[in-house]
Amino acid sequence: MSLKIALSVGERSGDELAAAIAEALRRRRPDIELIGVAGPRMREAGVQPLADVDELGVMGLFEVIRHVPRLYRLRRRLRQRILAAGVDAFVGVDSPDFNLGLARSLRRAGVVTAQVVAPSVWAWRPYRIPKIARSLDRLLTLFPFEPALFRHTGLDARFIGHPLADALTMTPDRSAARSALGVGPDETMVALLPGSRGGEIARHASMLARLGELLQARRDCRIVLLLADESDRGRFTAAAGKDPADTGMTVLCARTREGLVAADAAAAASGTVTLEGLLCRTPMVVFYRLPAATYRLARTLNLVKSRYVSLPNVLADEALLPERIQQDATPERLADDVESWLAAPERMRAYGARADAIHRQLAKRAAESAARQILDLAQRPKRAGAI
Repeated sequence: MSLKIALSVGERSGDELAAAIAEALRRRRPDIELIGVAGPRMREAGVQPLADVDELGVMGLFEVIRHVPRLYRLRRRLRQRILAAGVDAFVGVDSPDFNLGLARSLRRAGVVTAQVVAPSVWAWRPYRIPKIARSLDRLLTLFPFEPALFRHTGLDARFIGHPLADALTMTPDRSAARSALGVGPDETMVALLPGSRGGEIARHASMLARLGELLQARRDCRIVLLLADESDRGRFTAAAGKDPADTGMTVLCARTREGLVAADAAAAASGTVTLEGLLCRTPMVVFYRLPAATYRLARTLNLVKSRYVSLPNVLADEALLPERIQQDATPERLADDVESWLAAPERMRAYGARADAIHRQLAKRAAESAARQILDLAQRPKRAGAI
């Protein structure tokens, strides 16, 4: 008997993970039919699109407000099409604000539902936990500490590992990366990562331009700006008021991983890239500046609950990396933090050992694990529901 599963993503990062899961599902069940909200990688993996991932790509507390009516219409349309297709399971991949609402509605109609990537309730808005539990039959988490957060709800939450840990080698080849980028073996290289979203680049560009100037004034070093896409260079230049090359920076686009492996140290905007940096064994300082209104609201409502904002520190449960947030994120402070790394080889070695341990903990073949769990759910007897 063939199976039909709906997958839904809301960002390009989710598209990569969902595509890997789709490929793993097909390896296990070549006859499976996959539909859903898809990006280009999912389409390549054989997912038939009901909607495009870019229709959901909205971020920020205030930024999303004007898109709410359109997103609600999209969610209603998807619910109708998924129910009409008679799927055996619905799986949201990341983008919980959209996917969990859709999952909850489908579950009430009798569809088995799962979510890959847990909402960050450990960091902020933990009051979401009961609602999440009511939305799902199973939650598949990327971090080992997350299932315990849902245990009291009765939700079946299981750790599957992190795809980045699967993709990255335990022994990054720093010499090869430096050679590929034209960086000398004895040259000091510092990588700067402003973030991949337009708003992040706009808020961080001037600060990083100044940081690069400070570091070059203090020591002989190569400053490399790592941008996700060539189009980000124009955004950075507009926000900083000058082309980064004019301040002595080398600019690399779409070579983030190579740049992180090659770097002696980095200053990185908080996000998944900090986990990538940890897995590349790159010493970092983590920074972030939110829009002022968003930051004030988060502080006023006490929405942020975690002691740490960066994934390496959360996973280590200690201040493995310095974190500089909002007004503490200044070029001078970041320059001091980078210098502290470069001047402390013993600290770098200890950091590498902690990174090794975390890498081993996360490398669990996440896509294969997710596929196995999804098939287990999809092959259960269907539950009655009221449409």
